[in-house]
Amino acid sequence: MNVEFKSSVDLFGSAKLGSIDLKNRIVMAPMTRSRALNNVPNSIMAEYYSQRAGAGLIVTEGTAPSPNALGYSRIPGIFSKEQVEGWKLTTKAVHAKGGKIFVQLMHTGRVGSTANLPSGAELVAPSAVQLSGENWTDAQGMQPYALPREMNSQDIQKTIEEFVQAAKNAIEAGFDGVELHGANGYLIEQFLNPNSNRRTDSYGGSNENRIRFAVEVARAVSSAIGKEKTGIRISPYGVFNEMGAFDGIEEQYELLAKELNHVGLAYIHLVNHSAMGAPPVPESVVQKIRNQFKNVIILSGGYDKTRAQSDLESNKAGLIAFGRPFIANPDFVSRLKSDQTLADADQNTFYTPGEKGYSDYPNYN
Repeated sequence: MNVEFKSSVDLFGSAKLGSIDLKNRIVMAPMTRSRALNNVPNSIMAEYYSQRAGAGLIVTEGTAPSPNALGYSRIPGIFSKEQVEGWKLTTKAVHAKGGKIFVQLMHTGRVGSTANLPSGAELVAPSAVQLSGENWTDAQGMQPYALPREMNSQDIQKTIEEFVQAAKNAIEAGFDGVELHGANGYLIEQFLNPNSNRRTDSYGGSNENRIRFAVEVARAVSSAIGKEKTGIRISPYGVFNEMGAFDGIEEQYELLAKELNHVGLAYIHLVNHSAMGAPPVPESVVQKIRNQFKNVIILSGGYDKTRAQSDLESNKAGLIAFGRPFIANPDFVSRLKSDQTLADADQNTFYTPGEKGYSDYPNYN
């Protein structure tokens, strides 16, 4: 299921992702934007994504598969009927402009405050290891991250089932597929990393055990909606949410890639946060993942056009993801192709409600 080139290897040329036709090899990376009032997708979100449908593939912001996953203010969910109906506005608008869109399923795990959770929900994690610092809540302002409850075996199975139902809901909502968020220190990576996973059962203690949850979620979701509609994002060496490197990290991610290849996922989306101050992902890790995983690799992290084209031509990646440039440049793809000046985004409005700093950025022309 590698990307099939219809012409020479070109960032702006068409490609296939599984059975999905992409108009170019540019991916709009997932970015939390916190515009979903009451955690329900809405019309301004539909406008925002449709404005950026020039990308070959859009991956949405992290979207909660269950009430327990709503660790941040105003992040969307996809576990209720109202949320599914809300997302239909976005998928319809993106498809009307010839775009393709995957929803990113993000369970925040220990990352969050109880003030952001609906009644009856709770913070759960592989282990009862509290995140330091604070996060924003609309109800109470800045609040310390709460101590999560360690998941038991029933919790783990229930959470896998929630991912599956969310994936089915995504297809009902019109998405072309789903991306599992296994990066940035959220629940799936919390299982992968011994900094947050102190378990001594079959889900912790060794590389084989720590990857188990990620592989089981990937297998269950791909069985439910199709492996060609399922991808995963990972961030080895990322430090966000108190992750970071550990002994055996290269071997663990090599093993994870091997197992995900057996599942047959459509892609692995590998993010390198070095442009934002994290340690770079060593080339050896990228190569080990590439050697083990035979379908599409998406690379992201501080790319410009020259480096993107180079990595495509050298077969390091089949698609290249760009994040922040899409915020202030809804027509980012055409600006990049024509070497037009890129606008700067207002960081003060990255996570605020409403249209300002979101759907009100103009096109170049």
